[in-house]
Amino acid sequence: MKFVQLAKSLREEGLSPVYLIEGEDAYFRDRAVAAVREACALTQPALNDVRYEGETVKGAESLSAELWTLPFFDGRRIVRIYEYYPADKEWERKFEKYCAAPCPSTVLLFVNTGSKKTDLKRKKGVTFVDCAKEDEPMLSRWVFGMCKRMNVSVDGDAASLLVRYCNYDAARMSLELSKLAILAGEGGRITRGAVEENVAKDVEYKLFELTDAVARRNYGDFSVILSDLLEKDYDESAVLSALTNYFRTLREVSGMQGGDDAVAAALGMKRYPVQKNRETAARMGKARVEELYLGCYRLGADMRAGLLGKSGALAAAVAKIFFG
Repeated sequence: MKFVQLAKSLREEGLSPVYLIEGEDAYFRDRAVAAVREACALTQPALNDVRYEGETVKGAESLSAELWTLPFFDGRRIVRIYEYYPADKEWERKFEKYCAAPCPSTVLLFVNTGSKKTDLKRKKGVTFVDCAKEDEPMLSRWVFGMCKRMNVSVDGDAASLLVRYCNYDAARMSLELSKLAILAGEGGRITRGAVEENVAKDVEYKLFELTDAVARRNYGDFSVILSDLLEKDYDESAVLSALTNYFRTLREVSGMQGGDDAVAAALGMKRYPVQKNRETAARMGKARVEELYLGCYRLGADMRAGLLGKSGALAAAVAKIFFG
Protein backbone atom coordinates (compact mmCIF):
# COMPACT_ATOMS: atom_id res chain seq x y z
CA MET A 1 0.00 0.00 0.00
CA LYS A 2 1.01 3.63 -0.43
CA PHE A 3 1.95 5.63 2.66
CA VAL A 4 -1.20 7.74 2.26
CA GLN A 5 -3.30 4.55 2.59
CA LEU A 6 -1.71 3.40 5.85
CA ALA A 7 -3.92 5.41 8.20
CA LYS A 8 -7.08 4.00 6.59
CA SER A 9 -5.66 0.46 6.74
CA LEU A 10 -4.85 0.79 10.44
CA ARG A 11 -8.27 2.24 11.16
CA GLU A 12 -10.32 -0.28 9.16
CA GLU A 13 -8.20 -3.44 9.14
CA GLY A 14 -6.09 -3.08 12.26
CA LEU A 15 -2.41 -3.84 12.75
CA SER A 16 -0.48 -6.33 10.67
CA PRO A 17 2.10 -8.48 12.49
CA VAL A 18 4.97 -7.64 10.09
CA TYR A 19 5.54 -4.44 8.09
CA LEU A 20 8.13 -3.36 5.55
CA ILE A 21 8.23 0.45 5.55
CA GLU A 22 10.44 1.29 2.61
CA GLY A 23 11.18 4.23 0.31
CA GLU A 24 13.44 7.22 -0.16
CA ASP A 25 11.10 9.78 1.46
CA ALA A 26 12.34 10.04 5.05
CA TYR A 27 9.29 12.02 6.16
CA PHE A 28 6.90 9.32 4.95
CA ARG A 29 9.01 6.59 6.60
CA ASP A 30 9.07 8.41 9.93
CA ARG A 31 5.34 9.14 9.80
CA ALA A 32 4.56 5.51 8.91
CA VAL A 33 6.53 4.27 11.93
CA ALA A 34 4.80 6.87 14.11
CA ALA A 35 1.37 5.76 12.83
CA VAL A 36 2.08 2.12 13.67
CA ARG A 37 3.43 3.03 17.11
CA GLU A 38 0.33 5.15 17.76
CA ALA A 39 -1.92 2.25 16.72
CA CYS A 40 -0.05 0.03 19.20
CA ALA A 41 -0.96 2.53 21.96
CA LEU A 42 2.19 1.90 23.98
CA THR A 43 2.23 3.31 27.50
CA GLN A 44 5.66 1.82 28.29
CA PRO A 45 7.81 2.43 25.17
CA ALA A 46 11.04 2.01 27.10
CA LEU A 47 10.04 -1.60 27.79
CA ASN A 48 8.04 -2.47 24.68
CA ASP A 49 9.76 -0.72 21.76
CA VAL A 50 13.05 -2.33 20.71
CA ARG A 51 15.27 -1.08 17.89
CA TYR A 52 18.02 -2.84 15.90
CA GLU A 53 20.25 -1.49 13.14
CA GLY A 54 20.57 -3.77 10.12
CA GLU A 55 24.26 -4.57 10.50
CA THR A 56 23.71 -5.80 14.06
CA VAL A 57 21.00 -8.32 13.14
CA LYS A 58 23.38 -11.03 11.89
CA GLY A 59 25.02 -11.40 15.28
CA ALA A 60 21.96 -10.62 17.41
CA GLU A 61 21.40 -13.78 19.41
CA SER A 62 18.63 -12.08 21.40
CA LEU A 63 16.49 -11.17 18.37
CA SER A 64 14.36 -14.31 18.41
CA ALA A 65 13.70 -13.87 22.12
CA GLU A 66 12.75 -10.21 21.55
CA LEU A 67 10.17 -11.23 18.95
CA TRP A 68 8.53 -13.71 21.34
CA THR A 69 8.82 -11.67 24.54
CA LEU A 70 5.43 -10.71 25.95
CA PRO A 71 4.78 -6.98 26.39
CA PHE A 72 5.06 -5.43 29.85
CA PHE A 73 1.95 -3.46 30.95
CA ASP A 74 0.89 -2.98 27.31
CA GLY A 75 -1.11 -4.96 24.79
CA ARG A 76 1.59 -4.81 22.11
CA ARG A 77 5.33 -4.94 21.69
CA ILE A 78 7.26 -3.37 18.76
CA VAL A 79 10.54 -4.61 17.30
CA ARG A 80 12.03 -2.22 14.71
CA ILE A 81 14.89 -3.17 12.36
CA TYR A 82 16.43 -0.38 10.27
CA GLU A 83 18.32 -0.73 6.98
CA TYR A 84 18.24 -4.52 6.84
CA TYR A 85 18.89 -6.12 3.44
CA PRO A 86 19.37 -9.87 3.98
CA ALA A 87 20.30 -12.47 1.39
CA ASP A 88 17.58 -15.06 0.74
CA LYS A 89 19.27 -17.70 2.89
CA GLU A 90 19.62 -15.32 5.82
CA TRP A 91 15.96 -14.35 5.51
CA GLU A 92 14.90 -18.00 5.43
CA ARG A 93 16.98 -18.77 8.51
CA LYS A 94 15.93 -15.78 10.61
CA PHE A 95 12.45 -14.65 9.55
CA GLU A 96 10.62 -16.95 7.11
CA LYS A 97 9.14 -19.21 9.78
CA TYR A 98 8.40 -16.27 12.05
CA CYS A 99 6.47 -14.38 9.33
CA ALA A 100 4.43 -17.52 8.64
CA ALA A 101 3.34 -17.73 12.30
CA PRO A 102 4.24 -14.48 14.12
CA CYS A 103 3.82 -13.69 17.76
CA PRO A 104 0.29 -12.22 18.13
CA SER A 105 1.39 -9.48 20.54
CA THR A 106 4.49 -8.34 18.57
CA VAL A 107 4.58 -5.92 15.63
CA LEU A 108 7.79 -6.32 13.62
CA LEU A 109 8.86 -3.35 11.48
CA PHE A 110 11.54 -3.39 8.79
CA VAL A 111 12.35 0.24 7.96
CA ASN A 112 14.51 0.68 4.84
CA THR A 113 15.42 3.40 2.38
CA GLY A 114 15.40 0.73 -0.33
CA SER A 115 18.91 1.70 -1.39
CA LYS A 116 20.01 -1.90 -1.95
CA LYS A 117 18.86 -4.70 -4.22
CA THR A 118 17.20 -6.96 -1.63
CA ASP A 119 13.44 -7.07 -2.22
CA LEU A 120 11.60 -7.82 1.03
CA LYS A 121 8.20 -6.64 -0.17
CA ARG A 122 7.59 -9.93 -1.97
CA LYS A 123 8.24 -12.03 1.12
CA LYS A 124 5.25 -13.92 2.49
CA GLY A 125 3.63 -12.44 5.57
CA VAL A 126 5.09 -8.96 5.04
CA THR A 127 2.79 -5.93 4.64
CA PHE A 128 4.53 -3.39 2.40
CA VAL A 129 4.14 0.35 3.00
CA ASP A 130 5.50 2.27 0.01
CA CYS A 131 7.29 5.45 1.14
CA ALA A 132 8.74 6.41 -2.24
CA LYS A 133 8.58 10.04 -3.29
CA GLU A 134 5.22 10.71 -4.90
CA ASP A 135 4.09 12.67 -7.92
CA GLU A 136 1.92 15.78 -7.92
CA PRO A 137 -1.55 14.15 -8.05
CA MET A 138 -0.80 11.78 -5.16
CA LEU A 139 0.79 14.52 -3.02
CA SER A 140 -2.14 16.83 -3.75
CA ARG A 141 -4.50 14.17 -2.38
CA TRP A 142 -2.24 13.86 0.65
CA VAL A 143 -2.50 17.65 1.15
CA PHE A 144 -6.31 17.36 1.11
CA GLY A 145 -6.11 14.66 3.79
CA MET A 146 -3.76 16.71 5.96
CA CYS A 147 -6.04 19.75 5.69
CA LYS A 148 -9.06 17.69 6.68
CA ARG A 149 -7.27 16.57 9.84
CA MET A 150 -6.36 20.22 10.55
CA ASN A 151 -10.04 21.22 10.12
CA VAL A 152 -9.36 23.50 7.16
CA SER A 153 -10.17 23.10 3.47
CA VAL A 154 -7.90 23.75 0.50
CA ASP A 155 -8.56 24.69 -3.11
CA GLY A 156 -7.38 22.20 -5.73
CA ASP A 157 -5.06 24.68 -7.45
CA ALA A 158 -3.67 25.73 -4.07
CA ALA A 159 -2.79 22.13 -3.20
CA SER A 160 -1.03 21.59 -6.54
CA LEU A 161 0.86 24.86 -6.22
CA LEU A 162 2.03 24.01 -2.70
CA VAL A 163 3.39 20.68 -3.95
CA ARG A 164 5.37 22.42 -6.69
CA TYR A 165 6.56 25.31 -4.51
CA CYS A 166 7.94 22.77 -2.01
CA ASN A 167 9.54 20.66 -4.78
CA TYR A 168 7.58 17.54 -3.74
CA ASP A 169 9.24 17.58 -0.29
CA ALA A 170 6.62 16.16 2.09
CA ALA A 171 8.43 17.37 5.23
CA ARG A 172 8.45 20.96 4.01
CA MET A 173 4.85 20.68 2.81
CA SER A 174 3.79 19.57 6.28
CA LEU A 175 5.47 22.60 7.87
CA GLU A 176 3.98 24.99 5.33
CA LEU A 177 0.51 23.48 5.78
CA SER A 178 0.73 24.00 9.54
CA LYS A 179 1.49 27.67 8.92
CA LEU A 180 -1.24 28.07 6.31
CA ALA A 181 -3.80 26.37 8.56
CA ILE A 182 -3.06 28.85 11.35
CA LEU A 183 -3.45 31.75 8.91
CA ALA A 184 -6.72 30.33 7.55
CA GLY A 185 -8.17 29.77 11.04
CA GLU A 186 -10.42 27.00 12.33
CA GLY A 187 -12.75 25.90 9.54
CA GLY A 188 -11.07 28.28 7.09
CA ARG A 189 -9.92 27.77 3.51
CA ILE A 190 -6.41 27.75 2.01
CA THR A 191 -6.47 29.48 -1.38
CA ARG A 192 -3.97 29.78 -4.19
CA GLY A 193 -3.39 33.39 -3.15
CA ALA A 194 -2.48 32.30 0.38
CA VAL A 195 0.11 29.85 -0.99
CA GLU A 196 1.57 32.46 -3.34
CA GLU A 197 1.79 35.04 -0.55
CA ASN A 198 3.09 32.88 2.30
CA VAL A 199 5.12 30.00 0.83
CA ALA A 200 8.61 30.64 -0.55
CA LYS A 201 9.35 29.00 -3.87
CA ASP A 202 11.97 26.29 -3.90
CA VAL A 203 14.79 26.90 -6.40
CA GLU A 204 13.72 23.76 -8.24
CA TYR A 205 10.26 25.21 -8.67
CA LYS A 206 11.73 28.41 -10.04
CA LEU A 207 13.63 26.32 -12.56
CA PHE A 208 10.36 24.58 -13.41
CA GLU A 209 8.77 28.00 -13.98
CA LEU A 210 11.73 28.93 -16.16
CA THR A 211 11.39 25.84 -18.37
CA ASP A 212 7.61 26.24 -18.40
CA ALA A 213 8.10 29.73 -19.84
CA VAL A 214 10.34 28.15 -22.48
CA ALA A 215 7.61 25.64 -23.33
CA ARG A 216 5.10 28.50 -23.68
CA ARG A 217 7.64 30.64 -25.59
CA ASN A 218 6.93 33.49 -23.20
CA TYR A 219 10.11 35.56 -23.17
CA GLY A 220 8.67 38.14 -20.74
CA ASP A 221 7.98 35.55 -18.01
CA PHE A 222 11.30 33.85 -18.72
CA SER A 223 13.23 37.11 -18.25
CA VAL A 224 11.55 37.92 -14.94
CA ILE A 225 12.18 34.43 -13.53
CA LEU A 226 15.78 34.38 -14.80
CA SER A 227 16.48 37.76 -13.23
CA ASP A 228 15.06 36.56 -9.91
CA LEU A 229 17.25 33.43 -9.98
CA LEU A 230 20.41 35.38 -10.79
CA GLU A 231 19.66 37.98 -8.10
CA LYS A 232 19.61 35.14 -5.58
CA ASP A 233 23.13 34.11 -6.63
CA TYR A 234 22.03 31.23 -8.86
CA ASP A 235 24.91 30.79 -11.30
CA GLU A 236 24.50 31.35 -15.07
CA SER A 237 26.24 28.05 -15.78
CA ALA A 238 23.72 26.28 -13.51
CA VAL A 239 20.84 27.86 -15.45
CA LEU A 240 22.37 26.74 -18.75
CA SER A 241 22.83 23.26 -17.33
CA ALA A 242 19.18 23.19 -16.21
CA LEU A 243 18.04 24.23 -19.70
CA THR A 244 20.25 21.58 -21.30
CA ASN A 245 18.86 18.89 -18.99
CA TYR A 246 15.32 20.05 -19.74
CA PHE A 247 15.76 19.69 -23.49
CA ARG A 248 17.56 16.38 -23.01
CA THR A 249 14.56 15.08 -21.05
CA LEU A 250 12.17 16.28 -23.77
CA ARG A 251 14.35 14.55 -26.34
CA GLU A 252 14.36 11.28 -24.39
CA VAL A 253 10.63 11.10 -23.65
CA SER A 254 9.68 12.06 -27.21
CA GLY A 255 12.00 9.47 -28.75
CA MET A 256 11.04 6.49 -26.60
CA GLN A 257 8.40 3.94 -27.55
CA GLY A 258 5.69 2.67 -25.22
CA GLY A 259 3.19 4.24 -22.86
CA ASP A 260 3.87 6.84 -20.18
CA ASP A 261 4.22 4.17 -17.46
CA ALA A 262 6.84 2.23 -19.43
CA VAL A 263 8.84 5.37 -20.24
CA ALA A 264 8.64 6.54 -16.61
CA ALA A 265 9.98 3.18 -15.41
CA ALA A 266 12.82 3.20 -17.97
CA LEU A 267 13.92 6.74 -17.04
CA GLY A 268 13.33 6.47 -13.29
CA MET A 269 10.71 9.23 -13.40
CA LYS A 270 7.11 9.53 -12.25
CA ARG A 271 4.34 9.08 -14.79
CA TYR A 272 2.91 12.60 -14.44
CA PRO A 273 6.05 14.56 -15.47
CA VAL A 274 6.63 12.11 -18.33
CA GLN A 275 3.12 12.78 -19.59
CA LYS A 276 3.57 16.57 -19.36
CA ASN A 277 7.00 16.51 -20.99
CA ARG A 278 5.69 14.39 -23.84
CA GLU A 279 2.91 16.90 -24.42
CA THR A 280 5.44 19.75 -24.48
CA ALA A 281 7.76 17.89 -26.85
CA ALA A 282 4.85 17.15 -29.19
CA ARG A 283 3.97 20.86 -29.33
CA MET A 284 7.57 21.88 -30.01
CA GLY A 285 8.29 19.10 -32.49
CA LYS A 286 11.11 16.55 -32.36
CA ALA A 287 13.38 18.49 -34.73
CA ARG A 288 13.15 21.67 -32.62
CA VAL A 289 13.73 19.76 -29.38
CA GLU A 290 16.81 18.09 -30.89
CA GLU A 291 18.13 21.41 -32.18
CA LEU A 292 17.76 23.14 -28.81
CA TYR A 293 19.28 20.27 -26.86
CA LEU A 294 22.35 20.08 -29.10
CA GLY A 295 22.65 23.88 -29.20
CA CYS A 296 22.58 24.24 -25.40
CA TYR A 297 24.94 21.27 -25.00
CA ARG A 298 27.50 22.81 -27.37
CA LEU A 299 27.30 26.18 -25.64
CA GLY A 300 27.89 24.49 -22.28
CA ALA A 301 30.88 22.62 -23.74
CA ASP A 302 32.32 25.88 -25.15
CA MET A 303 31.86 27.54 -21.77
CA ARG A 304 33.67 24.73 -19.94
CA ALA A 305 36.47 24.88 -22.53
CA GLY A 306 36.94 28.60 -21.90
CA LEU A 307 35.73 29.66 -25.36
CA LEU A 308 32.74 31.50 -23.89
CA GLY A 309 32.07 33.21 -20.59
CA LYS A 310 29.15 32.13 -18.41
CA SER A 311 27.02 35.17 -19.24
CA GLY A 312 27.80 34.94 -22.95
CA ALA A 313 26.95 31.24 -23.13
CA LEU A 314 23.63 31.72 -21.35
CA ALA A 315 22.75 34.76 -23.49
CA ALA A 316 23.48 32.74 -26.65
CA ALA A 317 21.26 29.92 -25.38
CA VAL A 318 18.39 32.32 -24.64
CA ALA A 319 18.73 33.84 -28.10
CA LYS A 320 18.63 30.38 -29.68
CA ILE A 321 15.58 29.35 -27.63
CA PHE A 322 13.43 32.42 -28.24
CA PHE A 323 14.79 34.04 -31.38
CA GLY A 324 16.63 31.26 -33.23
